[in-house]
Amino acid sequence: MNPPTEQRIKASSERGKDEFGVTNESIIYSETEHKVFCVLNAPNKEAVGKRHRKIVIKLDWIHEVKTSE
Repeated sequence: MNPPTEQRIKASSERGKDEFGVTNESIIYSETEHKVFCVLNAPNKEAVGKRHRKIVIKLDWIHEVKTSE
C-alpha cells in the first residue's frame, strides 16, 4: 500500500458524502511520517473501513465518538 500523499488526502477530503454514507469533517496529516488522522461522520465503523479500502489508505484503528451537540 502506498503511503498517503498530500494530493491524495486533499482529493479524498474534497468529496461530499460517499456511497458508504461517510463525509469528512477534518483531516490532519503528516506526509513525512505517513500518518493521517481523520474525523469523519459515518453511519458505522464498517462504512469507515469500506471508505478507506476504496481510497487505498491504510486504516489502523477506528474510535467511535459522539459530539456534545
